[in-house]
Amino acid sequence: MGKRRSSGLSKSLILKGIQCQRALWLKKNPPDFEFPPQPELEAKFAAGNAVGLLAQQLFPGGVEVPYEGLSFPAQLARTRELIDDGAEVIYEASFSFSAIFVKVDILVRDGAAWQIHEVKMGTSVKDVNLDDVAIQRYVLNGCGLSVSKSFLVHIDNSYVRRGAIEADKLFASEEISLKVAARQQSMTELVAERRETMGETAEPDIDIGPHCNDPYACDYIPWCWRHIPEDSIFDLRGSGVDKFDLYSRGIVRLQDVPLDTLNAAQRQQAEATLNRQDATDPQRVTAFLETLWYPICHLDFETFNTPIPKFDGTRPYQQVPFQFSLHVQESAGAEPRHFEYLAPPDGDPRRELIERLLAVVPVDACVLTYNQAFEKGVLRELAKTFPDLAEAIDERLANVRDLMVPFRRRDVYRWQMRGSYSIKEVLPAMVPELSYAGMAIADGMAAMEAYHEMCALEDPVALAELRRAMLEYCRLDTLAMVRILGELEGIVAHSAG
Repeated sequence: MGKRRSSGLSKSLILKGIQCQRALWLKKNPPDFEFPPQPELEAKFAAGNAVGLLAQQLFPGGVEVPYEGLSFPAQLARTRELIDDGAEVIYEASFSFSAIFVKVDILVRDGAAWQIHEVKMGTSVKDVNLDDVAIQRYVLNGCGLSVSKSFLVHIDNSYVRRGAIEADKLFASEEISLKVAARQQSMTELVAERRETMGETAEPDIDIGPHCNDPYACDYIPWCWRHIPEDSIFDLRGSGVDKFDLYSRGIVRLQDVPLDTLNAAQRQQAEATLNRQDATDPQRVTAFLETLWYPICHLDFETFNTPIPKFDGTRPYQQVPFQFSLHVQESAGAEPRHFEYLAPPDGDPRRELIERLLAVVPVDACVLTYNQAFEKGVLRELAKTFPDLAEAIDERLANVRDLMVPFRRRDVYRWQMRGSYSIKEVLPAMVPELSYAGMAIADGMAAMEAYHEMCALEDPVALAELRRAMLEYCRLDTLAMVRILGELEGIVAHSAG
């Protein structure tokens, strides 16, 4: 079969092809397939752009070659002009060699040579970052530029903001010159292979595998995995059997898995799913309920984290609370009272949030969470931030209990949970009339994105609607806990009756 004339490459295309050449081909030949939306990508790109812009302060006085508003040839010409005119620092310098287009985040003159400074919003150097910079060096060398050193500039998550952001403290820079140089020897062959893939007329016959999620979850998983049936080996939760080993042997459906190859948890999941069987241990549920007491305050926080700390006293990627929902029950089966807080746009919400919470959580109440490690972490950070409130916060911290426990231990297991003890799976299995399905905001990531959107919105009508959706989501989290606890109490009552 003949081949098309291959088109140009870019750094991002080569990186995609390193992960999977089928993904590279699909990028250039999109299938007629409806992919699920990925609204989180836009927020991720915006955060990355903000980090890149801030990192330019590490090398002030540079000139930027903008991506927007200039054609590729114009970007290349502007870069060459800046180099010829003696520019010391160029931001987003553009180069093309062998029909490969790259932009260098920060290019710094180093005598007769140049330094590459690649900026990432992660907190360490990863292998994919080395490939990223290796491609840049390959192209720059091809354009006749000598690269003296290569650096990976990333976030230092030990930095604490005090006043204006200090770029030299927010960022850490690691020299990766030797590791990048080691990748140069194979670069010509690697590029040739990716170019050949792009020229193929037929989709490459590359099967699914661990590479689908390494180093990133591939955009084309819904397409490449469409042959995987419902109730498959890939639904098995946790570590245990090697799923891709089973797949390579033609074992895909859950019903075809030899049960004796599974660990106890995976075997229970498989048998429960196939037989639509539930499991309950009333004695263990009773023992769990005996660790709780009334009044019970069902608590859930919503938080955001950003690479660039938003407020004084916060670190990169620190979980900063901006919202809580609280359902308070005075006794078993009692109608709960609901309290909630959602920060106004943009201001640091932490002081007001914790003061509001302390005002409605009695000192002697049981504070019930779902995954206590998260809520405890938020409370501990608040105690450190506000020493005058630390004693009151610590009193509540001592009373935190975790509703996840009986589901993590599988004291109660419903086959619809599919091996998970996430509240998103437990709720519809235990309380079918309640679900997160169809909500405008249906998970913590969406809530985080909604917070950033809220801070940017100027339309009061749109802002009011967004805030309503945010409150509705967080309220369901704690109402879900009320109802799930009620189901557990019902199990014990039924077993005793």
